[in-house]
Amino acid sequence: MNRPSLAAIAHVPHGGNLNEAIRRYGIAREHWCDLSTGINPHGYPIPAIDADAWLRLPEDDDDLEAVAAHYYGARRTVAVAGTQAAIRMLPQWLEPGAVAIHALTYGEYAPAFEQAGFPVERFVDASLPDESGPRLQDGESLPDHWRYLVVVNPNNPTAHRFELATLRRWQRELSARGGALIVDEAFGDATPDESLAPYAHEPGAIVLRSVGKFFGLAGARVGFVIAPPGMLDLAARLRGPWTIAGPARAVVRSALLDTPWHAATRTLLAQESERLEQLLASNGLCASRTPLFAWARTAEAQALQERLAKTGVWVRRFDRIPCLRFGLPASESGWKTLSDGLRAALG
Repeated sequence: MNRPSLAAIAHVPHGGNLNEAIRRYGIAREHWCDLSTGINPHGYPIPAIDADAWLRLPEDDDDLEAVAAHYYGARRTVAVAGTQAAIRMLPQWLEPGAVAIHALTYGEYAPAFEQAGFPVERFVDASLPDESGPRLQDGESLPDHWRYLVVVNPNNPTAHRFELATLRRWQRELSARGGALIVDEAFGDATPDESLAPYAHEPGAIVLRSVGKFFGLAGARVGFVIAPPGMLDLAARLRGPWTIAGPARAVVRSALLDTPWHAATRTLLAQESERLEQLLASNGLCASRTPLFAWARTAEAQALQERLAKTGVWVRRFDRIPCLRFGLPASESGWKTLSDGLRAALG
């Protein structure tokens, strides 16, 4: 059996690495304003959990997947241990072929496909007007040699969105080639009308959803695959039994059913992301945003991250194309820390 060497398995940096900042800058945890993840800081309030959820093995045949299907507007879902688990399984679901992935997006897709021997090609979109490479625009056809296209919608970190009509066209185009459009909607809960999930039972689509960002339940490690029936059957077999802990199943089920909380949270996030964009603009940073984060491209990304860190503000830096991603502060004191930090770093 051939196994990839440790050197061949790429390390992908992520946000949420606050321990690294604590060690590097010597600032105690309680004094940090951590904006590095894009996770909703006003996460779903955890309900009381029945003791049986801890005492019994998880029931894979409970109604969690049906509840998720209703929430996402899909016909069926398969629950997995976070989107990351699905990303690692994707190459096992698909026949070999060229995979197109954004030049600046969530970093785990390219290594997963490359380690499985799939050729990977990078594309750019309207958020990167000065970058070279194949360019994807709404309404345009795809290069003939692409069999698979990975789209994070809205994109992390650039906040670029592709229109649903365009995604549907690409779904049909790739299906005709025996391929598929893979859409990661980890940040899509705040804008549900843009989701491809209601159409993912048709050939040529795989949609991945997560409860980590909008619901603020990243620690639960729960995600959902939405795809045609045969692929969902395969995903269910490959994930194995008991992959999601009983307490996590209970909390996520409650969160997916809480429609008043969904509506209130969408309103709150829209207001706070607009506030974030305006704060960045007032300090000279032109930003694009989703309801959960803002993205600012700057050649000074490394120096600016360093200067912000010295004030106790931790943000995510991307190096492939220098830029910073800012999540939402959790409180008014966090907003003040960010405002003061920006003035100090950019003053």
